[in-house]
Amino acid sequence: MHLTRTILPVALALATLAVAQAADVRLRPGLWEMQSTVKTSSGQVEAAMAKMQEQLASMPPAQRKQMEQMMAQRGMSLPGAAEGGGTATALKVCMTQKDVDMDNIPTQEGCTHKVTRTGPGQLTMSFQCEGKAGQPPSSGEGTMTIESPTAFSGRLRMHTQVQGKPEQMDMTQKGRWLSADCGQVKPLRQER
Repeated sequence: MHLTRTILPVALALATLAVAQAADVRLRPGLWEMQSTVKTSSGQVEAAMAKMQEQLASMPPAQRKQMEQMMAQRGMSLPGAAEGGGTATALKVCMTQKDVDMDNIPTQEGCTHKVTRTGPGQLTMSFQCEGKAGQPPSSGEGTMTIESPTAFSGRLRMHTQVQGKPEQMDMTQKGRWLSADCGQVKPLRQER
């Protein structure tokens, strides 16, 4: 779970930052689902996720349901295995009109980003995170394609450390707009 707390915020921040900067395509505000598949050089993330799945499967039904509801309130779904290896996760986020209009989408604390438009709906990005609150420093680069106001996809490569050893994570992402109403999912935090 510790590593998941590092991966998901970075992936989410990069995805929302990148999609907001594509001036040639406007995204719709509202509820979005961000699906990420992570494959690591060591396999440790995949092993940790498999262990978490085992633990959830062994819970009594009432306790498992409670855990699933708690995750759903935070916009998360349970991770699973992805086709071709890796670990798949989904996260629901609420983006306001202000979020999609801004060039400076909120990001994880201690991270800086550079996004370059390379063509209509095509972006390249790089990021550097200091590593705060017990998280290791990380950096990476990626590409995003804004397919329409309701969809985007991308690939990211992140370099970090796991238990003091270098780790490379390759992520593929897909974002899809679900509805104008965010329901119980709160908008992204605006940090000033």
